[in-house]
Amino acid sequence: TGRSTYRGLLKVHEGAVNSKSRVECDALLLDENARTDTYPYIEIEEKKVNTEHEATVSKVGEDQLFYLMSRGLSEEEAMAMVVNGFIEPIAKELPLEYAIELNRLIQLEMEGSVG
Repeated sequence: TGRSTYRGLLKVHEGAVNSKSRVECDALLLDENARTDTYPYIEIEEKKVNTEHEATVSKVGEDQLFYLMSRGLSEEEAMAMVVNGFIEPIAKELPLEYAIELNRLIQLEMEGSVG
């Protein structure tokens, strides 16, 4: 069971003409008790700007796990593969040492959490 809360602030100051910004908040729910909340706050003081906000919530599907398990993975390995696929785009943007630490922490957290 887990819970995440995202509170974001995007502020475009007056004079930031033709600026562009995009805020994305993606969440992956790992079980039926997990919960996520998103509270974006966008403050725009300039008329000529392009701002976007997107929030998505998805959960690990039984069909995803079934497919991976039918290919020989254990339930724990299948869950780890789904989570790593979700995290990879974020980890690729981090400095190498942080990406390694992120993956290590996820691996530790997931050990024994399935089943």
